[in-house]
Amino acid sequence: GTEPAPVTEPADRRRSAGSVRAATPADVAAAVGIAAAAQGDWTRVPAAERAAALDAASALFETHAAELMALCIREAGKTIGDAVAELREAVDFLRYYAQRARADFDRPRVLPGPTGETNHLSLHGRGAIVCISPWNFPLAIFTGQVAAALAAGNAVLAKPAEQTPLIAHRAVQLMHRAGIPADVLHLLPGDGPGVGAPLVTDPRIAGVAFTGSLETAQAINRNLAARDGAIVPLIAETGGQNAMIVDSSALPEQVVRDVLTSAFRSAGQRCSALRVLFLQDDVADRMIAMLAGAMDMLRIGDPADLETDIGPVIDADARALLEAHSQRMVAEATLLRSLTLPGSAAHGTFFPPSAYEIDGLERLEGEVFGPILHVIRYASHRLDAVLDAVRKTGYGLTLSVHSRVDATVRQIHERLPVGNTYVNRDQIGAVVGVQPFGGEGLSGTGPKAGGPHYLSRLATERTLTVDVTASGGNTELLNLEDLPD
Repeated sequence: GTEPAPVTEPADRRRSAGSVRAATPADVAAAVGIAAAAQGDWTRVPAAERAAALDAASALFETHAAELMALCIREAGKTIGDAVAELREAVDFLRYYAQRARADFDRPRVLPGPTGETNHLSLHGRGAIVCISPWNFPLAIFTGQVAAALAAGNAVLAKPAEQTPLIAHRAVQLMHRAGIPADVLHLLPGDGPGVGAPLVTDPRIAGVAFTGSLETAQAINRNLAARDGAIVPLIAETGGQNAMIVDSSALPEQVVRDVLTSAFRSAGQRCSALRVLFLQDDVADRMIAMLAGAMDMLRIGDPADLETDIGPVIDADARALLEAHSQRMVAEATLLRSLTLPGSAAHGTFFPPSAYEIDGLERLEGEVFGPILHVIRYASHRLDAVLDAVRKTGYGLTLSVHSRVDATVRQIHERLPVGNTYVNRDQIGAVVGVQPFGGEGLSGTGPKAGGPHYLSRLATERTLTVDVTASGGNTELLNLEDLPD
C-alpha cells in the first residue's frame, strides 16, 4: 500500500490535521468488485429501511457536530459560521433524500391501463455509483452525493477531494454505524489520476456524480463515452461566471451587504460565489465607495476565531492562481480595494479579498475561484448588451438581481438561462429542498442537488404489466354497479 501522507492545515501549513493513506489501483479494483456484488441486495432492501439508515446517520452527525465542525475548520480552513452551515446542509441532505426515497421508491406507482390489465412503474438502483466530491464543501457535498446514491438503492464508491479526506472518512464511519453496510459504501481517498481515473473507466461502474471544475467534468464525460458496455449517467455540477446586476433603483446598503456575502464569504471558494458585479453607472461611484469601506471591516485570520470573517484559501496552488490573476488585474484593470493580510496569516495560504474594475466581461478568461470581485459599469440603455455578455460566457449557475422594478427583474430572469436566480438578496447558501442547486450550460448537467428530481437520475425505471384475465378474469368487474337499462 501507499505510505501515509500528512494532511496540512490551510490556516497554518506547519500543522497537520492528520494523515491519509491513498487507495492503490488494487484497492480501487477490489472495492468496485465488492460494491457491484453487494448492490443487488441493497436495492432490494425496502426504501423505508434505507431511509431509516440515512435518518440515523443524520442523528449521528448532529451528535458528533463539534467534531465534524472542527475537522471542517482544521482541514478545509472553514470559519466557524461556515462550519455550522456545512454541518446543517449535510444533515439536510441525509434527511431530504431519506424522505424522497420513502415517497418515490417505497412502492410501485400504479399506472392507468385497459380493463383486464394492471400496470406498475417502479424505481431501482442502477448499480455501483462513483461519487467524486470537492474540497470546498467537504462534508455537505460529499454527504449529499453519497446519501442520494444510497437512497436510490445504489452501492457507492466515494472519492473525496485530495485535500479533505479526513472529513470524508469520519462521515463514512458514522454512516456505517448508522446501518449502511460496509460492502455497499466504500471510501477511496487519493488524487484524480490515481483513484478517480481508474474508477470512472471501470466497466462495472453504473454512473458518476461529480462536483468540481468544468475541465475535469469534461474529461470524465469523455472517459465514460469511450468505455465499452452500457451507457451510464453523469451528474456534473461545475463552476460559473456568476453575475450580480444592480440598477439605480436598488438599495445601496442592501447591495453592499449582499456583495460582501456573495463574493467573499468562504474566501470566495464557492461555485455559487459572485464573480462579476454589474453596476448601473448612475449609482456606481456611490456603491463602489460604500463597498470599499465595507471591505475594510472584514477580518482575516484564524478560522477557529469567532471574530474571523475570511479564512485561508485551500492550498498553495489555489493561492498561486489567485496571485497570478491579481497581477494581471493590476496591469489591466483599476484596483478598487485590496485588503492587507495580518501578520497572523504568514504561515497559512491566505489571499486578501480584492476588488477590481474592468472594462468588460470579455476581460475574464474563465472563473477565478477565490475572493476576487470584478466590477463593470453599464448604462441603463445597455442592459440588453450586459445580458448578452453574461449569456455568451456559456455558464449558468447563479445570478443575483438587485432592482425594485418588477419589469427589469422579469426581463433579466427571462433572458438568462441560469439555474439559481436570486432577487434582492445574496446568491450563495442554497437550502436543500428550498432552493435545489445546480446550473446549466457549462455549469452542469442537472438534475438539481437537494431537489425532487435528483434521485431519479440515479435510478432505473421498470414497468410490470399483467393480463389478469389470464388467471380467471378481472375481479374488479364484479364490483361494478349494474348499468342502467
